[in-house]
Amino acid sequence: MLEVHQLSSIRDERVLFEDLCFTVSPGELVQVEGPNGAGKTTLLRIIAGLGLAESGDVRWQGQSVTKVREEFYSNLLFLGHSAGVKRELTAFENLAFYQQMHGDADESVLWDALARVGLAGREDVPAAQLSAGQNRRVALARLWISQSKLWILDEPLTAIDKQGVKVLETLFQEHVNGGGMVLFTTHQDMFEGNTLLRRVRLGE
Repeated sequence: MLEVHQLSSIRDERVLFEDLCFTVSPGELVQVEGPNGAGKTTLLRIIAGLGLAESGDVRWQGQSVTKVREEFYSNLLFLGHSAGVKRELTAFENLAFYQQMHGDADESVLWDALARVGLAGREDVPAAQLSAGQNRRVALARLWISQSKLWILDEPLTAIDKQGVKVLETLFQEHVNGGGMVLFTTHQDMFEGNTLLRRVRLGE
């Protein structure tokens, strides 16, 4: 279980959020929402260990992540605003590089993942020659090969069409049905009417 305990963040002398508390348990979808500037990206980066909080703590399995950092990161997949792909590598090589860092997989799994995000026929194109949206899809392909229990996704639907949104909804659902956890932000409508979805609102 992920626990955010009395977390506070201040940017440019402005309080983004204060004494924020919530949990994400296995089998849960949690969406962080709020107006622009409310601190959604800041919050996700703090939880993922990429930013510092003014006060409070992030806990994994009941312990501060500072004490179980290796275990926490081995269970975490974070996708931020940056696609995080290597421009000199092809789409396939980028995905293979990611997989080599997290275990082994049959190459057919990588081809399938790229096809699922709409990159069939573009697998051997260097990332530098792909559009920003296509690079985003390369990053999203990691979700299909990830073994991480906790997914933290900041605006994963950027440059994704309606059909792609439906594909990702199904994938998220499968992940939590298998005991995974998804914490995400989005400006698009997702999981309308889905009783599994829980929302944490900032800026109130």
